[in-house]
Amino acid sequence: MRRADRKPPPRERLVLVVDDEPDIRELLELTLAKMGLGVVAVGSIAEAREQLKLALFELCLTDMRLPDGEGLDLVRHIGGLDNDLPVAVITAHGSAENAVAALKAGAFDYVSKPVGLEQLRALVKSALSLPDQAAEPPRDLPLLGESAPLAQARELIGKLARTQAPVYVSGESGSGKELAARLIHGQGARRDRPFVPVNCGAIPETLMESEFFGYKKGAFTGADQDRDGFFQAANGGTLFLDEVADLPLAMQVKLLRAIQEKRVRKVGATQEDPVDVRIISATHQDLARLVDAARFRQDLFYRLNVIELKMPPLRDCREDIAHIAGSILERIARQSATVVARLSPAALEELTLYDFPGNIRELENILERATALSAGGEIGPDDLRLRPAAAEARTAEGALDAPLPEYLDRVEREAILQALARTNFNRTAAAKLLGVTFRTLRYRMQRLGITDENRH
Repeated sequence: MRRADRKPPPRERLVLVVDDEPDIRELLELTLAKMGLGVVAVGSIAEAREQLKLALFELCLTDMRLPDGEGLDLVRHIGGLDNDLPVAVITAHGSAENAVAALKAGAFDYVSKPVGLEQLRALVKSALSLPDQAAEPPRDLPLLGESAPLAQARELIGKLARTQAPVYVSGESGSGKELAARLIHGQGARRDRPFVPVNCGAIPETLMESEFFGYKKGAFTGADQDRDGFFQAANGGTLFLDEVADLPLAMQVKLLRAIQEKRVRKVGATQEDPVDVRIISATHQDLARLVDAARFRQDLFYRLNVIELKMPPLRDCREDIAHIAGSILERIARQSATVVARLSPAALEELTLYDFPGNIRELENILERATALSAGGEIGPDDLRLRPAAAEARTAEGALDAPLPEYLDRVEREAILQALARTNFNRTAAAKLLGVTFRTLRYRMQRLGITDENRH
């Protein structure tokens, strides 16, 4: 074992190990040495701080409990050095609270005691493959806008990309939650591994376990071969759980265990398999309220909501609408191989004043429709077909002219038809615009007698 005060060999990729148990230090040093890494191992926070002054490290592994303080103290200390050093925390086995606390303090990731060597190797490889902090975000995934809310979101995305902490992306429908998740993945250590998006509201409850965890041949009727699930498909990468609030309680229990243990069992299998995925979740619903209403498990909420990223609604970024609209029109022109349509000053003013209940997604739909309707390459106010705010207000303030159930059905029917019109009768997009699941929209359309014949 190398002494703490021994100078490391030149040009060696160095890892700082901080643990007061000699056996753990030796195990970690041997494992890291086999990976071709140099190791400086110390037993206290004070020694670690001294070593940080003497050498340039590429990773720090620290125990949670140390003789002269908590591992979290070292995490915060390194975070304040502005040296871009990832720190992973070794927590007591099964201590979910410690893991969450470490991630919230800024740790890159954590490993549990007893230390699993495969998990440790995966963590080290991820930490050492982090891109340079000044690296540009993926150019094919721009988060446009210079307003304060979008600038803050972009800054936090950059920070989140440099950790493995579970992220909960909140925001209204159409505000860019999946784009944010893809940016976090694309700027992080897992950028070369799969990004697997899953719409939790679109999976039948009876198929959820097999879709998430896979199944073995013969597990049920129709299972004629082994099949991987979402976790296996995302192994080494990121699993994005969109509309996570739609998960039934029974599936929430299974998901919690998979996240905590980092292992999954295929339907029909007798043993669990290790998986290494980063979880990013999103929903337009208020998860905290669902927890209070006993519709979402509190323990799963705390595991998913380690760090929250709030995507701003478009109405809070009105100064960016012209820029975003211009980019969308350029994309539409590329896809259709036509000349880029222009917004007239009057049309741009209408867009800027509009509240966009469907946010970016609604803006995209409006501009696609307006491009098709416009003549001469210029989009005017009439091409946008925006419903005036005053008309909406009059409708909302209208007196009840029918029994309450009939009146509410009429309002609901009108809202659904408007959403379908805005999305060219794309039911999935309309459901997102309305803030409901696809199944809920389908049921309500059937109840209200809305069919494709209402398209015209």
